[in-house]
Amino acid sequence: MRRRFSLTLVLLTAMLVCLAPRIHAQRNNNSLSEAEVEQLRDAAYVPRDRVLVYIKFLDERSNSLRDLYAHPRKPGREQDTHDLLEQFTSIANELEDNLDDYSNRHSDIRKTLPKLLDATERWASILRSPPDNEAYNVSRKLALDAIRDLREDTTDLIESQKTWFAAHPPAKEDKNAPMDIPR
Repeated sequence: MRRRFSLTLVLLTAMLVCLAPRIHAQRNNNSLSEAEVEQLRDAAYVPRDRVLVYIKFLDERSNSLRDLYAHPRKPGREQDTHDLLEQFTSIANELEDNLDDYSNRHSDIRKTLPKLLDATERWASILRSPPDNEAYNVSRKLALDAIRDLREDTTDLIESQKTWFAAHPPAKEDKNAPMDIPR
């Protein structure tokens, strides 16, 4: 009886260990609405457009945060601030993952990177503006760390892209040639 219990316990533990990564991966991410996810899908094949979409989402979150403190205080403001900061961090981390991927593939996003660099300064300023509060101080620190990482990655990527495209200039596009649409 004791041996059967031990065997069952071991099998149950092994099953939980195997399923844990899948359960974690299926966790619902509420940072983006369905419409926003659709916008990202639409921009998936053009890296510079995708970066601009991420900038737009981060601008929306930071502007919502700024608006929370521009108007008279409403109940639940601290929780709203916390939630916006969590969303901001999640979206910024996704953008950073995309930048890493574009860097590895040498995707041409040179025109978009200065806009992203300027936006990081704007976001940092807005995220620092609410007063200290225990309800969201940790979330704000994580969001500011994400902005710092984005700024560093963007600065490095600007230099990397300059060097790469100086050595490997892109071919001129023929406006009369048929478009090569990925399948």
